Amino acid sequence: MLRQYELVDLVKSYDPYADEEALNRAYVFALKKHGSQLRTSGDPYYSHPIEVAGILTKYKLDCASIVAALLHDTVEDTDTTLEEIKNVFGEQVAQLVDGLTKLAMIEQKSGSSKQAENFRKLLLAMSEDIRVLLIKLADRLHNMRTLGFCPPDKRARIARETLDIYAPLAERIGMEEVKDEMNEIAFAELYKDAHDSIVARLNFLREQGSNIVPKIIKQLEKDMDDNGIKCTITGREKTPYSIWRKMQLKNASFEQLCDIMAFRICVDTVAECYQALGIIHSKYHMVPRRFKDYISTPKPNGYQSLHTGVIGPLDVRIEVQIRTYEMHEVNEKGVAAHWAYKQGQRTEGKNFRWIRELLEILDQAQNPDEFLENTKLEMYNDQVFCFTPKGDLIGLPVGSTPVDFAYAIHSNVGDTCVGAKINGEIKPLRTILQNGDQVEVLTSKNQHPSLEWDRFVVTGKAKAAIRRYVRINKREQFIALGKEILEKLFKSEDQEFSEKLLVNVLSDFEAETIDDIYAKVGEGLVTGWDVLRVVHPGYRQSKLEKVVKAIKLPVFKKNADKKDSLKIRGLIDGMAVHFAGCCHPLPGDRIVGIVTTGKGVTIHTVDCASLHNYEQEPERWLDVDWGPDAENEKHIARLKLMLSNEPGALANVANIIAKAEANIMNLNITYRTLSYFEILLDIEVKNVEQLNALILALRAEKLISHVARAT
Repeated sequence: MLRQYELVDLVKSYDPYADEEALNRAYVFALKKHGSQLRTSGDPYYSHPIEVAGILTKYKLDCASIVAALLHDTVEDTDTTLEEIKNVFGEQVAQLVDGLTKLAMIEQKSGSSKQAENFRKLLLAMSEDIRVLLIKLADRLHNMRTLGFCPPDKRARIARETLDIYAPLAERIGMEEVKDEMNEIAFAELYKDAHDSIVARLNFLREQGSNIVPKIIKQLEKDMDDNGIKCTITGREKTPYSIWRKMQLKNASFEQLCDIMAFRICVDTVAECYQALGIIHSKYHMVPRRFKDYISTPKPNGYQSLHTGVIGPLDVRIEVQIRTYEMHEVNEKGVAAHWAYKQGQRTEGKNFRWIRELLEILDQAQNPDEFLENTKLEMYNDQVFCFTPKGDLIGLPVGSTPVDFAYAIHSNVGDTCVGAKINGEIKPLRTILQNGDQVEVLTSKNQHPSLEWDRFVVTGKAKAAIRRYVRINKREQFIALGKEILEKLFKSEDQEFSEKLLVNVLSDFEAETIDDIYAKVGEGLVTGWDVLRVVHPGYRQSKLEKVVKAIKLPVFKKNADKKDSLKIRGLIDGMAVHFAGCCHPLPGDRIVGIVTTGKGVTIHTVDCASLHNYEQEPERWLDVDWGPDAENEKHIARLKLMLSNEPGALANVANIIAKAEANIMNLNITYRTLSYFEILLDIEVKNVEQLNALILALRAEKLISHVARAT
């Protein structure tokens, strides 16, 4: 742990005018306030804020940031108030501490949307002051360094959150070292076997070629010196996580990667960067498709460098990165390397355009979970660079389409997009863009976003805008449908219906307006019978009861089988219930009940193909929904898989299903060839969410070429 004078000396070493007295006061204040509090590791709690402040000194942050780092947990974990911080340390520090405290309070909440809500708060805070993000990243980095002292379930949750959110954010602002260390710790926690395997391979390579790196550096230095280029050359290994991720993305083996060993050439000027590249390419064979020019087209975080893969000295496949010393400083420290607050600037300029784009997604998202999903898409690494007809450069993730390009220009351009010219030729909107394409977007005032677009766009901004339009459009349809359902139901049951009656029951359905009730009924979130019974509490005889009497439906003794009655809402207590084998409905599916003479009620999904058999018998259709206890029991789902006919393929499938906490109930091979076979699997799961997660896991298995829910 840094001592008080050591921390002050570190800050003064890069900022001679730093407020030494404020730093000393903040250090002592943190010690006193945290007092005898201990961390999970057993260390004094005040060691944490001091270490966070120490991390920030490496990036030469201003005095206010260091003070805020020392105080960032005092309001949350001690009796300190924000007003006290403001009085003692000033308005600027108080605002930073306030932003960090709100984040910490969100993190302590429980519930499925906690992570999404936390990220939303972080985005809003960092859009006001980017230093909130820098302090938060340092805070998370120190927590990751002490992750081993946490319980296993908490370790996994923190590691996953770090991998999904905080490491990509560090990458977005160019803090490479912070990103790499976070990724490594999280990778080792979440994928220990893969991590240990790659580390073992790297250790083996080091032992085999312990003297290769110095020899390659010596030869590259000679190559540069012979051509009059003054430079500094260093060699490095890629981190285990970056190797693993590249293996996943490129579906490549360890041996196929040519940039496991990378060499960095730093020169004085941009012209010398291209000179050095020419020397490398003239002397060594270039690996196809391995050259990238991030100097003329920088990454969104400001990263600039030339990357090329070659068969280098000693016939070893290597990656060579060429940059200026100034670029290297920015690439390593990101936004902190050209700290805006030295000039009193705010978080503006090209380096922060992505924050504004994320704020735009926030405005369009329906809920925090959707926002998190779309922003994860936005924090991409690999890019393609395309041009507008005027020559403006637009960076997009790999796999982007003209619709993504249109939304990257402006939301209105995306909303009204009807076609696109790529390099002068009209192409379909689902065409995947390539590096260097010139794209002209064709628009029409009469055009609107299409739900079909959501299937092929890849940027979070495009997905958020499309879903927002579809959501608004769907709501209007749900309102009209819900109103029609209620009017018909009330009329068929000879009950009075009016909007005045609905106004009196708004609170019963957590609705603010009558349209909210209509929309819930139209979407199937609330049944028409629910509304009828609340509006007319004295109502007893229902269409359902009439059907039961008319066709002598079997009903068990009241409460005899309460289990089934709790599974499905909208049925009479004790009624016989069956789940259709044609569609295998699961909690989370929208469902409908079909009355069957002598058997009871059969539950189908609303899109089940067999429902057309009952189109002429509307009296058999029942408006039902899943009950509160539906997920307490297992349900059967059916999957269809296309599997490579290789040894161990079925074992891999069984292992994935077991890890997803599901269970195989039945297996049937329906078709077999020499190279593959098709199987039907009956799987025991709790709900649709669990099934969808399982399907995603199965699709990630390279031996499975197709997997889908069978109907």
